[in-house]
Amino acid sequence: MSRTVIRGGLVITAADEIHADVLIEDGRIAALAASGTPAAEAFTAERTVDATGKYVIPGGVDGHTHMEMPFGGTYAADTFETGTRAAAWGGTTTIVDFAIQTVGGSLREGLDAWHAKAEGNCAIDYGFHMIVSDVNQETLKEMDLLVEEGVTSFKQFMAYPGVFYSDDGQILRAMQRAADNGGLIMMHAENGIAIDVLVEQALARGETDPRYHGEVRRALLEAEATHRAIRLAQVAGAPLYVVHVSAQEAVAELARARDDGLSVFGETCPQYLFLSTDNLAEPGFEGAKYVCSTPLRPKEHQAALWKGLRTNDLQVVSTDHCPFCFTGQKELGRGDFSKIPNGMPGVENRMDLLHQAVVDGHISRRRWIEIACATPARMFGMYPKKGTIAPGADADVVIYDPHAEQVISAETHHMNVDYSAYEGRRITGRVETVLSRGELVITEREYTGRAGHGVYTPRSTCQYLD
Repeated sequence: MSRTVIRGGLVITAADEIHADVLIEDGRIAALAASGTPAAEAFTAERTVDATGKYVIPGGVDGHTHMEMPFGGTYAADTFETGTRAAAWGGTTTIVDFAIQTVGGSLREGLDAWHAKAEGNCAIDYGFHMIVSDVNQETLKEMDLLVEEGVTSFKQFMAYPGVFYSDDGQILRAMQRAADNGGLIMMHAENGIAIDVLVEQALARGETDPRYHGEVRRALLEAEATHRAIRLAQVAGAPLYVVHVSAQEAVAELARARDDGLSVFGETCPQYLFLSTDNLAEPGFEGAKYVCSTPLRPKEHQAALWKGLRTNDLQVVSTDHCPFCFTGQKELGRGDFSKIPNGMPGVENRMDLLHQAVVDGHISRRRWIEIACATPARMFGMYPKKGTIAPGADADVVIYDPHAEQVISAETHHMNVDYSAYEGRRITGRVETVLSRGELVITEREYTGRAGHGVYTPRSTCQYLD
């Protein structure tokens, strides 16, 4: 039996803050006791971690990543090995990545392919969502089987005609199936058919720079698709999770649906909270670094997103980590913004940026843990195994120094990508030590983990629907 005790830190969960010592046995949290009490003094272990003056928080749960994802003739630059290592450096101990069904293929083939990519390569634990690109009778039957084996969420796209796109009829059928089998439909809500018209017209006018990516993917077309997805889910009697919400008009649609008592959930990402169309408009071709979909919005949208996180109209912050190198990948779109691979790196930065939001007064410390750890774990059927520090939970624990200062830079990050979306940004707070199931993955800013420590984690259905 291996034992570790973490002494003297401020333990922060979504529900509580307490100065407590944490006892870990065989990869799980065995007990907590208020620091300095006889109960805490009685904890004995082979290894002691001193967390005096630090936060002790649950490992982050990033419910939206794309490792090794094929897109636009290339692949996301992070493998499961490099991407999960970078996640650990940033205090994230569980990811849920997206397996992809190719049109004409089965869900099973797509899922098997992603298992093969990840198995034996991950530094931290992982699960899968399933991208459903081809809704047919066989696919619908497979959805039932996947839910039974712990793949309980299915992503559909109202965007990308000819690639991932599903029409309203296909979406409705998948939602009806999810209503029956307990699955959660995740929606990329943008009107892709209308966007393609605007892309074609912009290029015909000679508007080819990265900034036009944001201009053609209108906020109103995100709001329209969000509204349509909500109504289709209502017709189907199914829950809905809208991914990467970026526009204040889309937040308003979610808020209205939730006020009406519908099981509708929303996620946003750090890029929408901290970056804007100002970045897309950076001179030369620099704006290409910030091309993602949904796109970055004008700065005034940020206030609505922060408010949504405070009022719980948005429940989760994930990264949508989908990195493409500037050299050789983003450059595929020189002279035609529509050919820039869509996606940004961020799996390493999320916990730190959200701590900066605590420092800046946007959210509380407990809300930080809620939106980054506890809620994604509940949303995707992994709580309380993941997302909290409590007896019986996996010992996924981060020792976090709230006073350390750092400057985010591609020079020092661990993601396999040649730029940082937050280059030169000074932030307060830094991960010091990370345990995954009781094993030290980061030890006082040294990587001590290994590929293959991370294991596949089957999930139950969304825990907000029980």
